[in-house]
Amino acid sequence: MERIPILKMGEYLLVTIQVDMHDRLALTLQEDLTSQIVKSRARGVLIDISALEMVDSFIGRMLGAIASMARLLDAQTVVVGMQPSVAITLVELGMSLQGIRTALDVEKGMVALMSSIREAGEDGDASPEF
Repeated sequence: MERIPILKMGEYLLVTIQVDMHDRLALTLQEDLTSQIVKSRARGVLIDISALEMVDSFIGRMLGAIASMARLLDAQTVVVGMQPSVAITLVELGMSLQGIRTALDVEKGMVALMSSIREAGEDGDASPEF
């Protein structure tokens, strides 16, 4: 079965989608990513979708669901590299991807992720460590 690699970089997980997403692969990614967040105690997830040329409503909803699940597991999510055609499609589908921060590239995405985690810690939203 095809899987998308999830790389651990300190307290962050990096997901680079380099293949066309289909429904089963999106579900597998969701399961793998939530397991990795728990296993590695990741504080942030960066998802690079620069290779995706098109998305459908299911993939858009899955990105939103991944971000929601990550948030429940005390991890922030940033999606980077969205192609203009993907953004147009998501808007035309009426999807706003609430709860997902976006950035143009990986470098800006990491800055946004670190900032988001810092803000969550300052606001007291971060879970206490036991």
